[in-house]
Amino acid sequence: MSTRVMLVDDQPLIRSGLRVLINSSDDLRVVAEAGTGAEAVRLAREHRPDVIVMDIRMPVLDGIEATRQVLAEPEPSRVLILSTFDDDESVYAALRAGASGFLVKDMALDDILNAVRVVAGGDALIAPSVTRRLIEHFAAGPSQAPATHRSAEGITEREREVLTLVGRGRSNAEIATDLYISPATAKAHVARLLAKLEARDRIHLVIIAYEMGLVRPRS
Repeated sequence: MSTRVMLVDDQPLIRSGLRVLINSSDDLRVVAEAGTGAEAVRLAREHRPDVIVMDIRMPVLDGIEATRQVLAEPEPSRVLILSTFDDDESVYAALRAGASGFLVKDMALDDILNAVRVVAGGDALIAPSVTRRLIEHFAAGPSQAPATHRSAEGITEREREVLTLVGRGRSNAEIATDLYISPATAKAHVARLLAKLEARDRIHLVIIAYEMGLVRPRS
């Protein structure tokens, strides 16, 4: 059974290219397209796609608010942000709104297809360079920090270390190397953090790590 995808971008040429790319895969199928955020919300309710590939800057309703509204539905689609990344603050806001991934439009085509599959499978995917830029951008100034009530209470010191590395965009394999533990142990720590912190996915853990002050800007 094919993964049902909806494309949301105000540029018809972008949508056309993505449609050809996605429909060329046996396991993916474009079922709807929207040129505005408002149209995306309406069509998401009508078509119930598995994954929505969402731009950020669009007329009528931007991708951030559209993501928030789509994910407020009883059985929401999963949202993958695909942007030119010219506005770090908007991207961060989109991830806080519940997007399951973020990619830049100049990434390899195979990476975009893989991201759709990863998000459709219930996981999250974010480009490491994006993670670093987001963390450094928002940690640079206290006026930009979002309000939060997160605390480290209830997590172990080792889990705190793992969460810090997740916040820096490290993979499970890299965490295992950094902490001299096995990849399976690193994966288990991440799973426990997801449960304890009630995080929806790995991207949410990145946000929590920043909100808890575990990640600092580079000097």
